[in-house]
Amino acid sequence: QVQLVESGGGLVHAGGSLRLSCAVSGGRFSFYRMAWFRQAAGKGREFVADIIWDGGRASYEESVKARFTISRDIAKKTMYLQIDDLKPEDTAVYYCNADGTGWARGREYWGQGTQVTVFS
Repeated sequence: QVQLVESGGGLVHAGGSLRLSCAVSGGRFSFYRMAWFRQAAGKGREFVADIIWDGGRASYEESVKARFTISRDIAKKTMYLQIDDLKPEDTAVYYCNADGTGWARGREYWGQGTQVTVFS
């Protein structure tokens, strides 16, 4: 059973950086796209960035594209989100998401989330 496991969150001073990781475990998988979402307290879950697993093409929510960088390491089966110049408004639980393709088409996977807290 495929699982997505996030890590790398924490308590960070404004202006600092974090690198979040999302590791794929549980055996065979087939992803078309992986993405990061975030959810602040009392708000809905919002899209942050995504990356095409095979081609590596990335896209971002407009407000974060100057500070966030999404990437993936196919050999390590891991996706990353580099966040620079953190701001208090980046405080949220960050979730990893994946869309299946091929034999896994139609399947969607979510991680359990990792908390990012930014203080000023």
